[in-house]
Amino acid sequence: MTDEDRPGDYRRKEEDEGERLDRHWNELLQELRLAQTGTQILFAFLLSIAFTNRFQDADAFTHDVYAGTLIASALAMALFLAPVSFHRIVFQKKLRDRMIPIAHHLTSGGLVFLLIAICGGVLLAIDVVLSRTVAIITVALVLAWFVAFWYVLPAYVRRTSEDEE
Repeated sequence: MTDEDRPGDYRRKEEDEGERLDRHWNELLQELRLAQTGTQILFAFLLSIAFTNRFQDADAFTHDVYAGTLIASALAMALFLAPVSFHRIVFQKKLRDRMIPIAHHLTSGGLVFLLIAICGGVLLAIDVVLSRTVAIITVALVLAWFVAFWYVLPAYVRRTSEDEE
């Protein structure tokens, strides 16, 4: 069985290297569209919280969690938008083979910061309606849930598919 005939292989017999790079870039852009939109909405929501009276009266823990969450969402947004800026700067310079792996790493980093921001947002919200202990336990469970589906499951599928080769 050749590399091109393996099930699940993303190489296509009819495409050349340039077409493959274009396809990978388009797939990455689709992923980024989803991540950017959600992160921008979260960031906008977080910005508005700081200007509420209730937030002004909150304790130092809440302010610290808020600051970390806002910064994490800003960093996620920066990493999700970085491939767009990167593309604009290297456009038509025949650097797509170098751009795609870098954009992949930027996106992966953005997902880490997005996960931190989501957990921080959940902590801020749950801490208002439940005890702080319950809020922290809830966020630990949410974190475990995300890690399981964002990292553990894909790593398991990747590992088991490599074992089949």
